[in-house]
Amino acid sequence: MPSCARLSTAQFGHTVSARVMRKHRTTNSSIEKSSGNIYSDLGYADSSAMLMKAQLVYKIAEIIKTRDLTQAEAASKLGLTQPKVSALLKGQFRGVSERRLLDCLTRLGRDVQIVIRPVPKNRRNGQLSVLFT
Repeated sequence: MPSCARLSTAQFGHTVSARVMRKHRTTNSSIEKSSGNIYSDLGYADSSAMLMKAQLVYKIAEIIKTRDLTQAEAASKLGLTQPKVSALLKGQFRGVSERRLLDCLTRLGRDVQIVIRPVPKNRRNGQLSVLFT
């Protein structure tokens, strides 16, 4: 019988749930260190974008919870339907653009700033990251 495991992205102080099918009895199991991006660890091609969306949705959910908004109230503020807010809060954000999530944050009274800077000398390519202050 399969079981589910919770995988954590501890670097960001929250847990992202993913279903991982695994047999109950294994004779040779190993533990691998996470890269810090659960979506990359699971082999998703668009892992950076998925992690960034997860971080944005996490912040949206945190604000909704802090303000004690119902899903209907949040939907009204965000310009979304209640079922779409429900899906977001359950971590179902495929099909929702990063731009839409950024708009949600501004509608919740947050300034969003995008900073573009040169990469450090020890890296060849740039990277996407989300910082909350």
